[in-house]
Amino acid sequence: MVETIQWIDDRVVMIDQTRLPLEETYVTCRTYQEVAEAIRAMIIRGAPAIGVAAAMGVALGVLHAPETGLDSEMETIAETLARTRPTAVNLFWGIDRMKRLYASLRGRPIAEIRRRMIEEALLVREEDIAINRAIGRNGAPLVPDHKTVLTHCNAGALATAGYGTALGVIRAAIEGGKQVDVFADETRPFLQGARLTVWELQKDGIPTTLITDSMAGHFMKSGRIGCVVVGADRIAANGDVANKVGTYSVAVLAHENGVPFFVAAPVSTLDLTLTSGDQIPIEQRSASEVTHVFGHQVAPAGTPVQNPAFDVTPARYVTAIVTERGVARAPYEESLKGLVRTPAG
Repeated sequence: MVETIQWIDDRVVMIDQTRLPLEETYVTCRTYQEVAEAIRAMIIRGAPAIGVAAAMGVALGVLHAPETGLDSEMETIAETLARTRPTAVNLFWGIDRMKRLYASLRGRPIAEIRRRMIEEALLVREEDIAINRAIGRNGAPLVPDHKTVLTHCNAGALATAGYGTALGVIRAAIEGGKQVDVFADETRPFLQGARLTVWELQKDGIPTTLITDSMAGHFMKSGRIGCVVVGADRIAANGDVANKVGTYSVAVLAHENGVPFFVAAPVSTLDLTLTSGDQIPIEQRSASEVTHVFGHQVAPAGTPVQNPAFDVTPARYVTAIVTERGVARAPYEESLKGLVRTPAG
């Protein structure tokens, strides 16, 4: 299994996902600012992985911060990391978790504060892997045997600390003896499906076929697709799901063709403070991601571009939401609250 992000010798080391699949290289972050830039530049991406990176970034910042003025520096560290990407709620969850720990440690010796912050960041990573495996166990029974699973973007080991959410469900189904293969949407414009999902599933020996985003409806109509499994970056209280742009289209096509549409995400991705997906902030990214492909211009110069990184799938198209604490179904206002109240583990 690929090591997405690690803490090594008081540095944060992460695989550079912008170089995949052609180069498997790693980036070493020595400061919290470098972690923030890695998140912003999508060297690391995927909601759970961003949460882990944020926790490690805070720990790294506290490790190197001067003892005098530490409270003020802590706020700067948190604000810098929070400004990187607005949609994935796990980013803010990771930062808030570290801030709460820091607040509980005020007045303790600086060496103890630094040690405890690092330990907490490492715990966030370990917990994420365990959570993903639990999501896989809960979701595996939903996957039809002897069918193809369609997925969009990358919600695998690369999007988490390890194992994956949506791809974790697929991995668990295969580990349980089911005969399934995967169709991966290419996921324009950043090509996370083509570059990342196909790469990591091939490393695991899982049969995977790459299709363009516009082919999803064709294959669902053919009857080959047994279900769709995707991840999420934020889920509102009513079950509306923000995920990589193009997910909404896939969900509508699945509904039209009677194909179950499952969302796999940790409880930390739930944002029950939002009543609906209309309140989820949508990140807008550079026009060059659309007008260029790997540095090669594919549209006329000066072409106006809209490039939202995410869209929101209404809850009515979501068959079930799979978490580490169980599977939620409509009405989501009730079932999601129940999961939050369920003790972890």
